[in-house]
Amino acid sequence: MSSDASKRAEKVWGGNESSDEEVAEEVAASRPYFIGKKESIIQTRRVLKSVGGKDVLVMYHQGDFYAIDARCYHSGGPLQEGEIEDFDGRPCIVCPWHKYKITLDEGEGLYQAVDPSVKPLKPTWCSKGIKQRIHTVTESNGDVFLTLNDSPGAIASDFYQTEKYRDTILKEGRKKTN
Repeated sequence: MSSDASKRAEKVWGGNESSDEEVAEEVAASRPYFIGKKESIIQTRRVLKSVGGKDVLVMYHQGDFYAIDARCYHSGGPLQEGEIEDFDGRPCIVCPWHKYKITLDEGEGLYQAVDPSVKPLKPTWCSKGIKQRIHTVTESNGDVFLTLNDSPGAIASDFYQTEKYRDTILKEGRKKTN
């Protein structure tokens, strides 16, 4: 067992260093959650769910299921309102607020760049790296399940899953619109 795996096992199965909250988060991340019936998700193309304390967008696109954190890593835009488009042969969701492109399979932020030393100038797609947390979707007997990504290390979209964001920023935004 790797040291990361043994640390996680200690947290889940009674290691002395973990708080009850850490254990609950670890258990929540490692179990599959029922999302819905496959045919229903195929028809609607998208389902927004609160799963294990996280807001997750599950999508069906061109024969595959994808799941990502529901708010864009850049400014918290609602990705359920974004269009899915292919960029450089990769399916991406486009944030409706600032048009950031996020790959569905890896959560990479994509942008176009031009190398001024190469003539003629030709834009190419480049990666900002992993910016959006993705989750695992599985299907069994017509049911769709989601397992949260519990990989260590912060990802930019994690901020929009915090209580601070939900309690402060979202509530302030609601007050302004009321």
